[in-house]
Amino acid sequence: MKGSVTAIGKLNGAKAAARLVDGRLDDLIVDPKDQVLPGSIFVGVADRPMKGIGGQFLRLPDGATGFLRNGQIPAGKPALVQVSRFAEPGKALPLTTKLLFKGRYLIVTPNAPGINVSRRIRDNDARDALSMLVHETRPDAKGVIVRSAADGATSEEIVAELAELHETALRVTSRNGDQPVQLLDGPNAHETAWLEWPCSDVEGASFEDFAVHELIDVMRNPQISLPNGGSAWIEPTRALVAVDVNTGNDTSAAAGLKANIALSRDLPRQLRCRGLGGQITIDFAPFAKKDRRQLEQILRAALRADSVETSLIGWTPSGNYELQRKRERSPL
Repeated sequence: MKGSVTAIGKLNGAKAAARLVDGRLDDLIVDPKDQVLPGSIFVGVADRPMKGIGGQFLRLPDGATGFLRNGQIPAGKPALVQVSRFAEPGKALPLTTKLLFKGRYLIVTPNAPGINVSRRIRDNDARDALSMLVHETRPDAKGVIVRSAADGATSEEIVAELAELHETALRVTSRNGDQPVQLLDGPNAHETAWLEWPCSDVEGASFEDFAVHELIDVMRNPQISLPNGGSAWIEPTRALVAVDVNTGNDTSAAAGLKANIALSRDLPRQLRCRGLGGQITIDFAPFAKKDRRQLEQILRAALRADSVETSLIGWTPSGNYELQRKRERSPL
C-alpha cells in the first residue's frame, strides 16, 4: 500500500504502535514490561551527591531508584524530577529536573522561560504568527516550545492544548510534600504515537489490518539484506550495538561503498524499529579511505531526518564508526 499508516495493537501483551510508510515498517513503539515510562514525574528524595560518578541517586516510590546527573540537591531534600529516557537493564532510572509537559503541538517548559519555535518551521510569517498566538493566549506561561506539528494545526487546537498543558504543569509543580510520590505517568505507546508521529493517511488501524506482526518478525532477525547481494548484521550486546556490513561475493572497494551507503541510509529506520540506542559501533565493509567523507555525509543526512537524537562520534583508530543514540524506545 502506498502512503502512511498508524496502527495500534499489542505485542506480547504490551501496548504497541507501528507506523508504516509505503507498506514498510518505519517506526515501532512498544511499552516495556515492569518499567517506568519516560515522561513520568515524581517527587524524589535526594541521597548525598556522588562526586565520583558525577551525580546523585534519588529515592522514588515503591523502592525504585533514580539517578540525577550533575545533581546537587541537599541530602534528604525532596525534588521534582522526570524520567528522561528508558533505563538500561539493572541501572537506576535516568532523571532530570528540567520538566517537560509535552503535547502534539506544544511543549510547556516551566524551568525554561520564553517562547521558542521549532526550526523545522521555516516560514518566518508562520513562525511569527505561532509565537504571537502563544503569547496572546498565555502571556503568563513560563516557557513554551512550539513543535513543528503546530504548523498544520488550527488556532483552536493550539489554544486548547496550551490551556490543558499549562493546567497540568501548574498542578504538578505546585505539589508539596517531602515523601517519594508519583505525580504523572509518562505516555504509553499509543499516546506516544499520537504525540510524536505526523498525521497518517490511515489513522488508528489495527495490527491485523496491515499484517504488522509479520513486519515486526522481520525486525527480530539480526540480518538484513542490502542491494547487490550485500548484507548487514545488527546485534545488541550489553555494552553496545554492533553493526557489521558485508558485500557478499563482490569484495571490491566499489561494492563495499555501495553496501555501506545502503546501510547508512536505512540505519535510522532499523534502529527505531528495533528500539536500539546507546553506543552504536559500525564495522563498515572495506572501501576506499578517500570515500569516508562522502559516507559520513550520507549517514549524517539520514540521521538528521530521524526523530531520535543521535550524535556522530566519528572514526575509531581501527576504522569503525561510532554513534551515540538516545534510548527513546524499549528494545524489541
